[in-house]
Amino acid sequence: MAFADQDSALSFIIDRTLSAFAFEMFAMSLIYAAIGGAIGLGFGVYHVRLVHERSRVRFLERELNEELPLLIARGESEQLEFKSSFRWDRRQEKVNRSLQQVIVKTLAGFLNQEGGTLLIGVEDDGSIAGIEADMQTLKPANQDGFERLLMDTAKEGLGGHACALIHCRFHKLEEKIVCRVIVEKSLEPIYFSEGSVARFMLRASNSTRELDVREAQAYLQHRGKVSI
Repeated sequence: MAFADQDSALSFIIDRTLSAFAFEMFAMSLIYAAIGGAIGLGFGVYHVRLVHERSRVRFLERELNEELPLLIARGESEQLEFKSSFRWDRRQEKVNRSLQQVIVKTLAGFLNQEGGTLLIGVEDDGSIAGIEADMQTLKPANQDGFERLLMDTAKEGLGGHACALIHCRFHKLEEKIVCRVIVEKSLEPIYFSEGSVARFMLRASNSTRELDVREAQAYLQHRGKVSI
């Protein structure tokens, strides 16, 4: 009987020890699994961001490396637009702020498509008009003043997050200054706000058009599927 009692006691101790060990191992396994999952998710997010940043760098390098005269010679397209001025109405010979809104709509169209380049100071036929008349309406009347107003107008119409995807460069052609605006593709839809109305603009062929609610919804659903 003594031996039987000892065996029972020993079995009880072993069972309790194994049970406690199994519980602790299970808890540790859960902790390690959670840590591993978090690390894996972190690496996944980092990889996606890295791929996106590399894509941005390649896009900007490609756009900046192309000589401006060759770019103009290609003519307007889905990723290239010419505007003779930013705010100076050459026909009326005065400031026309509605022209600024046209510029911002064009930027929104590029942001919602595949990005592109807007040349301000270039006529539709490719002749050089320059932005000197625009700059004379600004304080300061120079390139810094021009870029500041352009970015402020874009921020007001598109939101501050969109401005991070818009880059200005200035070039001198035929003794005139041309503003080269390079626009990256936005991963999120960008809306042009005009008062209380939000409009979805999209680049189509060599023009920018506004999509109605159904068209915008269909386009965004299709873009989401393509991204996936």
